Amino acid sequence: MVMVTVNYEYEGDPVEWAKAYTPERAEMFVNLPGLLWKIWLDAPEDLRTGGIYHFEDRASADAYTNGPLMDRHRNNSLLQNLQVRTFNTRAEMNRITRAPVLNADSSLSKNAAE
Repeated sequence: MVMVTVNYEYEGDPVEWAKAYTPERAEMFVNLPGLLWKIWLDAPEDLRTGGIYHFEDRASADAYTNGPLMDRHRNNSLLQNLQVRTFNTRAEMNRITRAPVLNADSSLSKNAAE
């Protein structure tokens, strides 16, 4: 399993910025190839936002980080300090700490499912 973290700072009013987060925006990720889930992050006090993405494999993660959705971030003049990082996961450590990530067989880690 592969995780991608994305975060960036933005210009503008946090209240106005938050209005862009609509159900339609979330729907863009529902059928993203290889994406198992996304967590939306927000730190309006720092004018910072981002996401944590759980992909089934590196190829899917790379396709996202090098694809058109991420290009929109890279080309948006209102965004600064864009950080995109890709990580493998440590299955046994995730199991011990009850991380809600899927195993290779698409089951939840035993402790996370309890």
